[in-house]
Amino acid sequence: MHWILWIMIPLFGIFLLLLIFFGYRYWYHLGRLPQPSRRPLRHHPRPDRWSSDEVTITWVGHATLLINLYGTRILTDPVLGERVGISLGPIQIGPRRFVPPALRVEEIGPVDLILLSHAHFDHFDLPTLKRLAFHRTHVLTARNTTHLLKGMPFHSIRELGESETVELDGGLRITAIPVRHWGNRLPWNTDYGYTGYLIEKNGVRLFFAGDTAYTPGLRSLRKYGPIDVAFMPIGAYKPDTYQVNHCTPEQAWQMFLDTGARWMAPIHWRTFVLSYEPVDEPMQRLLLAAGPDENRIILREQGMEFRLP
Repeated sequence: MHWILWIMIPLFGIFLLLLIFFGYRYWYHLGRLPQPSRRPLRHHPRPDRWSSDEVTITWVGHATLLINLYGTRILTDPVLGERVGISLGPIQIGPRRFVPPALRVEEIGPVDLILLSHAHFDHFDLPTLKRLAFHRTHVLTARNTTHLLKGMPFHSIRELGESETVELDGGLRITAIPVRHWGNRLPWNTDYGYTGYLIEKNGVRLFFAGDTAYTPGLRSLRKYGPIDVAFMPIGAYKPDTYQVNHCTPEQAWQMFLDTGARWMAPIHWRTFVLSYEPVDEPMQRLLLAAGPDENRIILREQGMEFRLP
């Protein structure tokens, strides 16, 4: 028995040191993050009043958008809970939102399609997806992530790889667009994919980037034809090391120009504190980057609605 103690005591000591080290790093990181107060929702969309003869969009929060594309209802990266992170039974551990979602699950209702860009907790929220699971809803997701949805009663779940295209009901066409990010949900999920999506129907084209660092590759979107709206991430870029996987507002504006889109809807900001920049800074910098073209920036707060002319 003594030899077991000789082994266990050093191992316990190493475990304790690692716990102290990583605990210190975690609390040090939390101490540097902005601490915004809870903000009220100032806009309340009414998707029940949207017409199937129009294209209407609202920003629900973070990377979640509800899109009515001529009667086809699409939801991107749905995250509607109070927190995002690891679930331990009914408890979820992770960042808490400081602006509530613009819509509840009940207000969204059944959707035709859910697009999932990658498996990060702030984009691929299992508690939300379980509540949205409906037998008529299709799901498109990144490579090697369908198993996360196992057992959910969706109509279909399909992975799309780089530049793959799928045709769905009603003339809807979805193409996976390469972006620059990473897909790990946990450190060992090194094979998880990530993607943006080009959404097309009746001559209207929308581009959902999901999450991305700066990449000149979005210029290739022009080959598909004129794009009406590009949904571009603008937050989570400080410290500078984060820019390996996240773009700055200025880079987001440049990528928007590269796509040739008419309007830009900024996403991935003003919802969760994930990085060190002040929570209002992304929009301030984006407006400065846009200069005289700032009128092309739409959906500046959660709950705002935009109807395509």
